[in-house]
Amino acid sequence: METVRLEHLTIGYKSRRNHKVVTRDINASLNSACMTCLIGPNGVGKSTLLRTLSAFQPPLDGRVFIHGNDVADMNEKQLAKMIGVVLTARPDVQNMTVEEMVGLGRSPYTGFWGTLSSADREIVREAIDMVGITDLSNRMIQNLSDGERQKVMIAKALAQQTPVIFLDEPTAFLDYPSKVEMMQTLHHLSRTADKTIFLSTHDLELALQIADMVWLMGSDGTLSIGTPKELANSGVLGKFVEQRGIVFDRERLSVRVMPRS
Repeated sequence: METVRLEHLTIGYKSRRNHKVVTRDINASLNSACMTCLIGPNGVGKSTLLRTLSAFQPPLDGRVFIHGNDVADMNEKQLAKMIGVVLTARPDVQNMTVEEMVGLGRSPYTGFWGTLSSADREIVREAIDMVGITDLSNRMIQNLSDGERQKVMIAKALAQQTPVIFLDEPTAFLDYPSKVEMMQTLHHLSRTADKTIFLSTHDLELALQIADMVWLMGSDGTLSIGTPKELANSGVLGKFVEQRGIVFDRERLSVRVMPRS
């Protein structure tokens, strides 16, 4: 089912003197129970697109809808009940347990004092369990590994109970086994929790092997959308990957590095 819809969306930056367009006239949608990966070269505007979809910055033109509601018309509390965001930056937190951090995800519902009810605490425990970090509940955030912290932030977003979760480079700073586990966890959550999960990543092969859909932003401002197989068969992925001695295998959705002669 369609959750997010982009209509004639143009993204970029605007100042008093000028504005820079990153990508124009995007018409696309994101669905529930689906994990979509955003890939592309450095500097093409992946983070700009994520910030725009998350309502951290306004679009230059066009509109973003979630469940048919224009994001531009929502206040902060309404947005917090629609969109969960997990950023790349490590949380700079001291002397807070995992359970307390995940509990912050309930802030859109707890009122001014932020006191958790028994129902809120049950939601927090369920979110922690879904990400598989129940044994970390009483650990201090500063004592966790990078991979464990990322799971905590995902659990916090789950506790927020939003239909949509946006993630900016969730596998950054992780070793390869942890990258695989993180991507598998997100894909599993999209299914079991019926979430719309949209994430940017530089881990191309993992994205192609695990994602349901892929958005490929090109250096020329284009945006190609399809399943990994569709983008492979269209030749778009080959054009993106095959440079400087890198060969793309469209059947296996993998890359091979050729030795220099």
